[in-house]
Amino acid sequence: MDSVTRGIVVYLFLLVVVRFSGRRTLAEITAFDFVLLLIIAETTQQALLGDDFSLVNAAILVLTLFVTDIALSYLKQWSPRTATLIDGTPTVLISLGKADNEALTRARVSLDDVLEAAREQHGLERLDQIKFAVLEIGGNISIIPR
Repeated sequence: MDSVTRGIVVYLFLLVVVRFSGRRTLAEITAFDFVLLLIIAETTQQALLGDDFSLVNAAILVLTLFVTDIALSYLKQWSPRTATLIDGTPTVLISLGKADNEALTRARVSLDDVLEAAREQHGLERLDQIKFAVLEIGGNISIIPR
């Protein structure tokens, strides 16, 4: 039972940390982010397994993590408020060619990131060619050209 409790607590803790680290963290993984993930994985391993490194304990833990993830996905489907709390909402960064500096700062996204997405998705070169730029829940930037 200890492994199940540890698994749920660590899962929920990591979910909260990732949620508050920002959506851009999920979309673009840099070398620094990769190293950070490796360190977090190593750090949480001890918290998850404790002193029991048996195969049965590992299997119980993996099962606990999958069941917790599936339960949360059902909870998000059942309760839109929970889905918003866990996943957040899309953020409009550019509206009718004008940047929302507050939204950009809050989302830790630069205009260069928006223009890069505009070039990649539609070959746009200037801000005034963008009708809307939206930071999606998954961390990607969607561009709607004028």
